[in-house]
Amino acid sequence: MPQTDASSDASKLADLTFHLLAHFREKEIHFAEKHDLTQAEFRCLKYFGSDDYMSNKEIAERMKLTQGRLTRIIDSLILKKYMAREIDVTDRRFMRVNLSESGNSLLAQLNSDYVDIHRDILDGIESHQQKPLIDAMTSLVAAVKDWRPRP
Repeated sequence: MPQTDASSDASKLADLTFHLLAHFREKEIHFAEKHDLTQAEFRCLKYFGSDDYMSNKEIAERMKLTQGRLTRIIDSLILKKYMAREIDVTDRRFMRVNLSESGNSLLAQLNSDYVDIHRDILDGIESHQQKPLIDAMTSLVAAVKDWRPRP
């Protein structure tokens, strides 16, 4: 049975997104190593973003990790002096983490370098295609975010 245009387009999109994610994963690994971070540490810092404090639970939910795995990542970032852990005085079971001064500096550098990489990628695309690409990617991200498995 021949594929319909919609089926063919879905197949192409599936293949493109698989390869896009694989290529970006490679760039992310290279980028993390350049800053003496593991890929998980890099993602943790990026997910943490500019929030002053977050609980381990909030970060684990954002990163879709178990508390145990996240604890190892945060412990490593604390050893590297990029994060600090604070125990809540009213409930000792509750811990918050925040970026240290060097963590804030590193995150600013990471964000700047990350934008530079994507500027280089955009430079490889013809200028008249850049805006439509950004618009299409924005729509794609929204659609992926809203997607839910069929019952």
